[in-house]
Amino acid sequence: MRLQRYLAACGIGSRRQCEDIIRKGRVRVNGVVVDRMGVNILPGTDQVELDGQVVHPQAEQHVYLMLHKPPGYIVTARDQRGRRTANELVHDAPRRVFAVGRLDLDSEGLLLFTSDGDLAHRLMHPRYRVEKEYKVTVEGEVTQAACRRLRRGVMVQGRPTLPAQVRILSRENGTTTLTITISEGRKRQVREMMRRVGHPVKRLIRIREGALLLGDLPPGKWRLLTAEEIASLRSEVRLPNP
Repeated sequence: MRLQRYLAACGIGSRRQCEDIIRKGRVRVNGVVVDRMGVNILPGTDQVELDGQVVHPQAEQHVYLMLHKPPGYIVTARDQRGRRTANELVHDAPRRVFAVGRLDLDSEGLLLFTSDGDLAHRLMHPRYRVEKEYKVTVEGEVTQAACRRLRRGVMVQGRPTLPAQVRILSRENGTTTLTITISEGRKRQVREMMRRVGHPVKRLIRIREGALLLGDLPPGKWRLLTAEEIASLRSEVRLPNP
């Protein structure tokens, strides 16, 4: 089994996150530091350590939960600068979970956490194009021409974005509130898209991911997903229901 997949099965993170952990030299196999991809291990025979602690695959049922991330929290397991982390808000989850994707420091809203590495990998993989919907308040009055540009795609990080769904909700006091739905996940993508059409973001809230709705979950609080929500997420990325 590939080392990164084994770590994901141990509940350390998604496969992509586990690859980053390996590259940072935090993993040892049979006492030897591994900091490159392509290493295979034999579960039950090889000993794998993360930060000096032996890790084992998790046999228990996976945990799936959503957090309403408030602004001012960074999405990372540990922050060397001492900033507050979203992981601190789910410290009382039934078992160790990791964030699926990102919301930047100033952004709010739905953030999925799970111990299911396979689901996390597919939700973040561009192949599956899982929709994410944001409620965004921006400076200025967004015109229909700007909406058309967003729907067609704008240049972000050197390449055009995929077509977005855009709906104006209101205009007042020199600002516009709208919803934007995208099916990719580049860094700070919605903020960059709005900047490209001349409307810097004042507030950004993720209100939906796939079939999951943030609803009335209060900021800073989390809840477990229902069986129906889990089944819907797994179906969306073509995984069988456990």
